[in-house]
Amino acid sequence: MAGVKKNRFEFEARVRYSEIDHRGTMTLPALINYFQDCSTFHSEAIGLGMNRLKQERKAWVLSYWQIIVKRYPGLCEKITTGTFATEFKGLYGNRNFYMKDEAGEQIACANSIWVFMDLEKGRPARPTPEHIEPYGTEAPLDMPYEGRKIELPAESGEREPFPVRKYHIDTNEHVNNCQYVQMALEMLPGDVQIRQVRVDYKKSAVLGDMVCPRLAEENDRTVVELCDRDGKPYAVVELK
Repeated sequence: MAGVKKNRFEFEARVRYSEIDHRGTMTLPALINYFQDCSTFHSEAIGLGMNRLKQERKAWVLSYWQIIVKRYPGLCEKITTGTFATEFKGLYGNRNFYMKDEAGEQIACANSIWVFMDLEKGRPARPTPEHIEPYGTEAPLDMPYEGRKIELPAESGEREPFPVRKYHIDTNEHVNNCQYVQMALEMLPGDVQIRQVRVDYKKSAVLGDMVCPRLAEENDRTVVELCDRDGKPYAVVELK
């Protein structure tokens, strides 16, 4: 079952073998993809999908994630993923996400900030009422919200640079949002299950760009800066 319920969009699924790791539970990138897909389905369902915005040369671009995982669902487990907008203000829109198990227990949630872009001019633009009113809004989820800005560590170490590959690229010809998290996970030593990830997206990397990672471990967090050749970040990823 899938569809819009009031101002929310939900869809049901079962955890696939292609979405699990060696533990038999869903990977963090797979969970993030469920959230990304859910927001895409929502927009398509209300007539504000990819083709409509592409014709207008407009797009909602993800600027910030905070994702909290209470439990990763297991193989073949039935899950429900949902999303709704919480606020539209100026150039920005805020959106919550959640994943529930078959018993209705929330096992993951997220807050996100999106900026409306004029692709023709290459800069943010104020969305018109027709771009936001169909979504509606609901009260934000009851979750521990962290600040928008990720504090950078005092010191960090350089890691081996690597090029942006074809499989990193999405329909916008940029590196997909989830791929930055996958890149950051590759930097982690050992086998760790992440309970919270925050991502501050700074600028888009494209095919052929070099990604120069920097990593720092501080107390209960690891910060990975995914930078260009000049040391300016494409994205900053904080993992706990």
